[in-house]
Amino acid sequence: MKRIYQYTTAILLLTFGTMTSCTKDFEEINTDPNNPVSISPSLLLPNAIQTVVDRYWGHSTRYQRLNIDAAMCWIQHLSRNIYINAEGDSYEIPLTISSGTWNSIYNESLINFERVKTLSAPGSSFENANYQGIAMTMQSFAFAYLTDVFGPIPYTEALQGTGEEPINSPKYDSQEEIYAGILNELMEANDLLSTDGPTVEGDILFNGDIMKWKRFANSLTLRIANRQASQKPAESRAIMAQILGDPSKYPVFENVEQAAELHHFDVIGSRNKMFDVFSTRSDWNISSTLIDKLLELDDERITVYAQPLEDGSYAGLPNGLTDAAAGTYNASRIGLKYLDPTAPSVLMTYAELEFIKAEAALDGDIEGDAAEYLESAIKASFRQQGLIMPDDYMSRIGGVTKESIMTQKWIALFGQGVEAWNEYRRTGYPVMPPPNPNAVFSNEGVLPTRIEYPSSEYSLNKTNLDEGISKLGGSDNMRTPLWWVE
Repeated sequence: MKRIYQYTTAILLLTFGTMTSCTKDFEEINTDPNNPVSISPSLLLPNAIQTVVDRYWGHSTRYQRLNIDAAMCWIQHLSRNIYINAEGDSYEIPLTISSGTWNSIYNESLINFERVKTLSAPGSSFENANYQGIAMTMQSFAFAYLTDVFGPIPYTEALQGTGEEPINSPKYDSQEEIYAGILNELMEANDLLSTDGPTVEGDILFNGDIMKWKRFANSLTLRIANRQASQKPAESRAIMAQILGDPSKYPVFENVEQAAELHHFDVIGSRNKMFDVFSTRSDWNISSTLIDKLLELDDERITVYAQPLEDGSYAGLPNGLTDAAAGTYNASRIGLKYLDPTAPSVLMTYAELEFIKAEAALDGDIEGDAAEYLESAIKASFRQQGLIMPDDYMSRIGGVTKESIMTQKWIALFGQGVEAWNEYRRTGYPVMPPPNPNAVFSNEGVLPTRIEYPSSEYSLNKTNLDEGISKLGGSDNMRTPLWWVE
């Protein structure tokens, strides 16, 4: 009996001990390490950055490539030799370009930058002002991208679907309101970003270099201010004066090496998206418009932008030709630099910043010599391509005018088709040649001024979409001009 009693007592003690142990370590034992309840900003940044960069620069999914299939063809950097009437070159694009651009940037990029801001806000689990500044800078870039291709978009009420008072049908803000918000956000981002502040991880753009983020934020501010200058001249001049007048507080790009560009690795998922497209398909040639201009200027950048033909010469393909007509041409393909899987995806360069200064100086928006800024911009563009600008190059461009500045900017923006398209729509430069007699264009023959809203907005947010279209000032088609057009 005694032995039975002792055995029973031991079992009870063991059971009690196990129960108390389970109770004490309950939360630790029942936490799934593969599904954390709190996630670090460093885990959200990489995909959020990658998504918006890929959408801006290349994107490899067919029927979703706004830059490659549409903008680079519309701006006549590239031309199509097949599928011309289905994928952009004829001014006709599939609706998936609109929906893919819209859904991906809102749902995979902007929402994650918003989470980074929340997680790193004062008093939060990962309090870190530098994470906030990075997220605000990239959000500004992404919102600017969206409004510059669509027009009015959800902005002030966007990204609030999981808030304390969820907004699942956000209103549309005008471009003027969006630009004002972006400029304020970028100014705040500069103030938050501190080289003396805490370190950040997961930064695939600048590898945690906060000074580079400050330079990008302030250079981007100048891009936005310059773009709206014809509509809000006094405000834009004040912003540009503020940035350029205090370089210690508002550093900007000062050389080619400080460009905002995402460097890639030769592994699946990380490769330059233009490599993914151009190395597997031969549907594109260099547009005759670009080739003819480079040949006219005896411009060595042609050796980087294009591959020579077998005889060593360069030839372009006119835009908008039928498949049959295009098949009769022997034209140069895109240069080998863009077939490199590790080639960078470019967001903004020092050359672009100098072109902005040249235009602003010519317009009287900033102090300085427009000719000096223009020469600096062209030199930077050559250096960006590993070349040296010839000493007599400035004598070839026909003086310092709005047209010469914007034409040179168009040449320098090769690869950044969306940005070149923005600037063409804003200024009307460069002057495009008459269409080839065999070209056939949709969209009433009008080079697209924007892209249409995705069909999902018509079914899910129709009331607010209608208000957004009213702020657009025209129909939801690809012929209505945007707010900042000069």
